[in-house]
Formats: sequence, structure tokens, C-alpha cells
Amino acid sequence: MQYKLFMGNQAYSSWSLRGWLLLRPFGFGFEHEVVRLYSPEWERFKAAHFPATTVPTLQVSDGSGRFFIWDSLAIAEFLHERHPDAGIWPEGLQARAAARTLCAEMHSSFFALRSSMPMNVRREYESIKPDAETRADIERIENLWAWVKTTGNAAGPYLFGERLCAADAFFAPVASRFRTYRVALRPDSQRYVDALLAHPATLEFYAAGCRESWIIEEIEFDQA
Repeated sequence: MQYKLFMGNQAYSSWSLRGWLLLRPFGFGFEHEVVRLYSPEWERFKAAHFPATTVPTLQVSDGSGRFFIWDSLAIAEFLHERHPDAGIWPEGLQARAAARTLCAEMHSSFFALRSSMPMNVRREYESIKPDAETRADIERIENLWAWVKTTGNAAGPYLFGERLCAADAFFAPVASRFRTYRVALRPDSQRYVDALLAHPATLEFYAAGCRESWIIEEIEFDQA
């Protein structure tokens, strides 16, 4: 079985960072291709890979053909099903339940944070401050991270111990936003953000994003 991960611009695509971190840290062999968002190339990608219309999209090929998974939570569950010993989810029933719940909330919530502070791995801003709704999202996320560490999960730099798991992959784009907009965090939250952004797979993604020449002007807030 072969995997190919389609991603959007690595400078901006938070969802693509999730997909990348569901594959690269776990030692899966896979190809990857970056599709330039909101371009003719993007339209061609959607036409060629229907019903997938979003990134990340995981293409799975076996002897009988290929199929697509175009949702990061579905990708996590598929990889866990195919590779149950890889560590996509943490060990222990309660820990796995907590990790899945965190991913689901991250997947469907925090719209103020996402809209007002889009991901941009190439920039750091000092002047953009969170409004009340965004601040509420930030507080909720910090409370979730603190809660995980009080539930008896293994000690370590990541939410569920020494190894990164799917829950960390889902929160990595949040960590990226916190750095880009220099969000003031609690000390434990900042340590977790630093650990996520220092992971070799995250650094690899960041480096690729910084090499891109494509610009989405509405995400470059100080562009004329």
C-alpha cells in the first residue's frame, strides 16, 4: 500500500500541517505534493481528485487502484486502523478517548482564532492583538492543555507523553499561530508550543513553507 499526501501552500495551510504531522513523525513512507491554493492548479487538483476538494488529501494506492481521504480526522483514523502500533493515538482507553475528543473539538471549533489569526509560518507580528472572541478561544485551548496534564497522562513534552500523537498534530497549527502573533501564554502552554514547533517534522514543514515564493496577500497583513 502506497501513500501520497496532497497539501496546500506550506506557508499558510494549517490543515496541511496536520496531515503532514500525521505521517512524517511515524515513519510512514509517502510521497507528497504541494498544490498552490486558489490558483488554476488548485482547480485542476479538485477536478482530478473528486470528491476531494480540500487539503490535506491522502491518496492511498494498492494493487486494485486508488482512493482518497480528504479530511484530517479521517486520515488519522485510517492510519490508526492500518497501523495500530504506530502510536497515532496514545495508549490507554481513557487517554485515547481524551485525545479523540480534543481532536474533534479542535476540528470543529475555534472559528474566531482561525479567522482573525490565519497561519503564516514566514511571519511574526507584534501589533495584531486578539479580540474578545479570539481571546476566549485561546483561553479554552490553554485550559484543555492544562486539563490533559492533570488527568494522569504520562509526563513528557507532548499532550500524552514523550511521543507526539494525533492530538499534537491537530494543535500544531494553533501553536504556529501563537508564535506568528506572539500570543502571551501561560508558562506550561508556552513550553508545549515550543516543543511542537521544535519537532523535526514541524521544522521540515516550516522550512519548506519559508522557501515558497507564493503570496496570499490577505494573509500578509502589512502588505500594501
